[in-house]
Amino acid sequence: MMTRDDYEGRGRRGGGRGRRGGWQVADLPPADDAADWFRGRLPDGWFSEIDVRTDREEITVIGTMKDTADGAEAEGRISRFRSETKAERIEIALEAQSRYQRKVSWGVRLGDTEALFTHVAAPVMTRLRQPERQVLDTLVDAGVARSRSDALAWSVRLVGEHADEWLGQLRDAMAEVDKLRGEGPSL
Repeated sequence: MMTRDDYEGRGRRGGGRGRRGGWQVADLPPADDAADWFRGRLPDGWFSEIDVRTDREEITVIGTMKDTADGAEAEGRISRFRSETKAERIEIALEAQSRYQRKVSWGVRLGDTEALFTHVAAPVMTRLRQPERQVLDTLVDAGVARSRSDALAWSVRLVGEHADEWLGQLRDAMAEVDKLRGEGPSL
């Protein structure tokens, strides 16, 4: 396992200060180069392109298969790919998990079909006042969600779909702030 000294200076923002988010984010190695690392590490024949998404808990690698197929044929090819590459995907995931200190999840896209093989469902603690709990309970009572947890996840997905542009601008602004912090004086 890497220690703080092992990745000191490897692009940590703020020169030793904590990462964005303050106290709730443990010192993690940066994953800014994860997409490049996976492009270099994955076998050439697997995918025509890859999409790598990272957060504090997980790196999700979704590869687009080179051939074309739809429907049941695509599902069959994805299933075959999953079983044929399992051992090698595990080996690559273990290397990445050691490097980035995050779980690695896999998915494949073929035509219009996308399948996630594994993914992390991370618990999130939140405090809600009665009006917010009533919103969740209404979604549960109406059968939209099975539980408050499902209702909250559904709500977050809905906001994400309808606020994509705004969230993108917010992420860009946070990246700029991190860049400026990194260029600032070190204490």
